[in-house]
Amino acid sequence: MKIKRGDNIIMIAGKDRGKKGTVLKAIPAHTRVVVEGINIVKRHIGSRRSNGRGQIVEKPMPVHVSNVMLVDPKTGTRTRIARTKKDGKTVRVTARSRTTLK
Repeated sequence: MKIKRGDNIIMIAGKDRGKKGTVLKAIPAHTRVVVEGINIVKRHIGSRRSNGRGQIVEKPMPVHVSNVMLVDPKTGTRTRIARTKKDGKTVRVTARSRTTLK
């Protein structure tokens, strides 16, 4: 999987198409990512005490990695990711502007 935690991405499919966000969590076993502010759902939480009240919590749910693309830090547009060798190490670079990623 080429998308990692901390990457800035843009949604290319689904109800949140066009929105940008930061990857909070990558789940390579299921090829999914959790993105800040994207695919938000409401979950009902029961009370923790016998006399307490429940609440409704909004939280981001995972989306498939095929529905997101990396945002090029130089141009701000979406781009693919390539891997190249630099000083004997493999680094990720953007295919559009050849900017090295962290």
